[in-house]
Amino acid sequence: MTRRFLFVLGSSRPDGNTELLARTAAEQLPEEVEQQWIDLAAHPLPDFEDLRHDSDHIRPTEGNVALLLDATLSATDVVIASPLYWYSVSAHVKRYLDYWSGWLRTPGVDFKATMSGRTLWGVTALAHEEQEVADPLVGTLSNSAAYLGMRFGGVLLGNGSKPGDVLSDTEALARAKTFFAREAPLARFPYETE
Repeated sequence: MTRRFLFVLGSSRPDGNTELLARTAAEQLPEEVEQQWIDLAAHPLPDFEDLRHDSDHIRPTEGNVALLLDATLSATDVVIASPLYWYSVSAHVKRYLDYWSGWLRTPGVDFKATMSGRTLWGVTALAHEEQEVADPLVGTLSNSAAYLGMRFGGVLLGNGSKPGDVLSDTEALARAKTFFAREAPLARFPYETE
């Protein structure tokens, strides 16, 4: 299967530090690797309604939910590009991940089996020098990948607050050059690795 990267942009600011870092990493991908970029601010999802015990799920056929479902299912690699907002993913990204719960129950999608073995990556910019403050964001993505039997490539961290700041983070830019070239291991819950 040809690799196909879906970049899910979760910032409320266009061309923010997280997106700049993600685009720097994406520039390193081979030409034959397909890339699709979806900005969640430009393609907003409605609030997620948990219907798992109340009604039948139907596959969306139009609108942003259908766009994101189809893009997610066709991706070999999903890259969540979310700034660190209150120590986790942005509200846009959280809503997108909430939709994964509904897609697990959508007839004909077989979401968990389809995503199994594919790779989840993260990219984030944070204002802190101490990268440990991003651990909740990393945990959200890693645990989501583990639940679906996906591989987890880790999170590319960069430092930046004001627009463009991340371009001064030479260490992050250096890591971006090889970030997607790494072999991503199968994701495991923390209790499985102890």
